[in-house]
Amino acid sequence: MGLVAMLLLWEEIKMKKIHKILLTIFTALLVVVIAGCGNKKPNSNESNKKQLNLSTTAPLDTIDISKSTGYGQTGNVFESFYRLGKKGQVNAGLAKSSSVSDDGLTWTFTLRDAKWSNGDKITAQDFVYSWRRTLDPKTKSPYSYLFSGIKNADQIIDGKAKPDSIGISAPNDKTVVIKLDKPIAYFKVLMAYPLFGPQNEKVVDKYGKKYGTKSQYMVYSGPFKIKNWSGTGNKWQFAKNDNYWDHKVVKLAQINYTVVSNPTTGQELYQQNKLDLTPLTSQQVKNFKSDKEFKQYPYSYVTYIKYNFADQDAAKRKAMDNKNIRLAMSLAIDRDVLTKKILGDGSEPPKGFVASDLAKDPQTGKDFADQQYVKDTVDTNTKLAQEYWQKGLKEIGQKDLKLTLLASNDDANGKVISEYLQSRYHKILPGLDIDIRDIPGHSATQRADDGDFDLYLSGWGGDFSDPITFLQTAKSNTSYNQGKYSNKEYDELVDRAQDQDANDENKRWDDLVKATQILNAEQGMTPVYQQVTAYLQKSDVKGIIHNTAGTQWSYKYAHKD
Repeated sequence: MGLVAMLLLWEEIKMKKIHKILLTIFTALLVVVIAGCGNKKPNSNESNKKQLNLSTTAPLDTIDISKSTGYGQTGNVFESFYRLGKKGQVNAGLAKSSSVSDDGLTWTFTLRDAKWSNGDKITAQDFVYSWRRTLDPKTKSPYSYLFSGIKNADQIIDGKAKPDSIGISAPNDKTVVIKLDKPIAYFKVLMAYPLFGPQNEKVVDKYGKKYGTKSQYMVYSGPFKIKNWSGTGNKWQFAKNDNYWDHKVVKLAQINYTVVSNPTTGQELYQQNKLDLTPLTSQQVKNFKSDKEFKQYPYSYVTYIKYNFADQDAAKRKAMDNKNIRLAMSLAIDRDVLTKKILGDGSEPPKGFVASDLAKDPQTGKDFADQQYVKDTVDTNTKLAQEYWQKGLKEIGQKDLKLTLLASNDDANGKVISEYLQSRYHKILPGLDIDIRDIPGHSATQRADDGDFDLYLSGWGGDFSDPITFLQTAKSNTSYNQGKYSNKEYDELVDRAQDQDANDENKRWDDLVKATQILNAEQGMTPVYQQVTAYLQKSDVKGIIHNTAGTQWSYKYAHKD
């Protein structure tokens, strides 16, 4: 081989080697790139946009809809025939359509194709089972009275009929038929309450006593499902329920809940961007009122004093049963000072037991709260308070009175209110000594249920936009009437509004107004203030729906810009 040929051959070999090396390098790079694409970590900012970080003052007490005492959070994981939308409007839920008979006594719901979070189909029988379970005396549902007016419900509650006689049936998997004993004016909005939603019998049977005690021992029908809730922990999550019938509109992947009992801690976490929404105390309101992220959410929620008419101490029982003493204790409260100077969060003095801006007169459009007002009951009148006080003490044969005020320390304002009442009574009503028992909310509720209190700083938020949601709780022998207030005329008026006058909106309204005026005139319960809660809320948080009554918070459409 000649020299030139040898050089050409060498060059060819060299070029082949270079090509091979370059090919190897390119292949390796390609593998790296592909691998990088396949394992690409999501942008942290993008991930944060799909998560909402919220605080709460106490752990969830239960996730069993039959046993729950409220659905402020859990209305996002459980759904009934309808959902509450903006301004309390009834929006689509598990029912695709509904109809009502001409006499208002039969409602028929057609269910949409929907699934539980575990993939099981949600059927009409799930509703039938749920209602029967809730009304079973063994369940001890605190909200069983809300079924009143549904066929046989009152008899079941009174122990005169079996739960399976409740007026609900499932002719087929997609149809629910509900029979009423009497027309219910607020029935449609009532059916948006999670209490009336379905339960999966198979799951209840599977977990037995464990059902609802941890997040994994439950299935969910709403936009989210619960993760990492153990019944006692301080952290849990709502994760998007991909089996939810309307999951395409749900933008959040997760809601992170943290129990924050101290508002100062909440503020610090908010400023560290660890919370997107945090409630404020009255002092914090003063500091942040002009902040662009300051926001107020009103509630149809009235904080009031419950008197124990069945007090175990005979002397105290006699005092609680004395109308003059109760009027004195109400008139001694300066609600303007309390709401404007001490709380300063936008909360308002109440006009009676029923919250303002809850319901309007069907004829005049006037607020129910204005019509319920009775002069010299929730006003501030020191002179009259002292007159009633001395008269009451004389009637019960005592010169002084020592009472215990039970209150929940889960409420940020609870301690402030308790101490204000203690100080105010000491100043205005000589001889009245108030001992404050400030304990966790769950324990306070249990003591109230057991009748272990003299005075109880309690509260009620409307379950739906109708005065009856408040008035039902003060009827004789209802579960929330822990103080055992009882007035025959009051009970008759409330019953009449739900029975013979149910189809006449004007007569029904008059019944409710008269009933409330009786309660207010007697001060069977003493309203203290109507709550407005102030928050700091990140400006990029959008789409939260808040209602003054019912399931207050809906995150179905919530998102971050």
